[in-house]
Amino acid sequence: MADPLLVIENLHKKFDHLEVLRGVDLRMNGGDVVSIIGSSGSGKTTLLRCVNLLEDFHEGRIVVDGQEIGYAVKGGRRVRLPNSIVARHRALTGMAFQTFNLFPHLSALGNVTLGLIRVRGMKKDEAVAIAERWLDRVGLLERRNHYPGQLSGGQQQRVAIARAIAMNPKLMLFDEVTSALDPELVNEVLNVIKDLARDGMTMLIVTHEMKFAYEVSTRIIFMNEGRIGEEGPPSEVFNNPKTPRLAEFLKNSSF
Repeated sequence: MADPLLVIENLHKKFDHLEVLRGVDLRMNGGDVVSIIGSSGSGKTTLLRCVNLLEDFHEGRIVVDGQEIGYAVKGGRRVRLPNSIVARHRALTGMAFQTFNLFPHLSALGNVTLGLIRVRGMKKDEAVAIAERWLDRVGLLERRNHYPGQLSGGQQQRVAIARAIAMNPKLMLFDEVTSALDPELVNEVLNVIKDLARDGMTMLIVTHEMKFAYEVSTRIIFMNEGRIGEEGPPSEVFNNPKTPRLAEFLKNSSF
């Protein structure tokens, strides 16, 4: 049996005196699509940012593709690894955010090729070929020479997804990627993610789109006050909640 692609053990994260993650344990195999649901402030986004090493975490360990990331124990003390090593660890994951974070002075093609050339060290022709393939996958090849200001919010988010996936990460992280979009643009982004799921991409998704989570996920995690409150297959979590807190959350959600 293959080793898990992602292992999170006893993860704790504090902001000053506020403990946001309180001992999270999670395992994902290759090809899993895990959606994280829960109320605002339950720790969903912080969990993703720890996996991508955008946030320090204060206790526990994260292993991606067999590599323990971010920290090592030296002389009995837990220390943050040098930035050069952290950068290599971070490259194991790709992340799409609530905001698109595109470079406004670069075309869609330029945004996708930038990391391939500067970080991966690819020649321009190779980078362009990969970027065009992914822009085609997200339905934007014909707009590859358009700048972010010439694209809708949904199109910009699709460029951002293409940019992250073009770097060939082991695990894709999606953090509320539709929350900044007008309602009529949401489905075009969600359909891209569904397509990636059908291709077997391993994804960890924070979303408030309950119907989408139900349809796309192999597993649902309900975060509550910094812990995993419940988890299981979508049909089980959505149709047979075991705790009053999850039942209340679903009653107030759009599902």
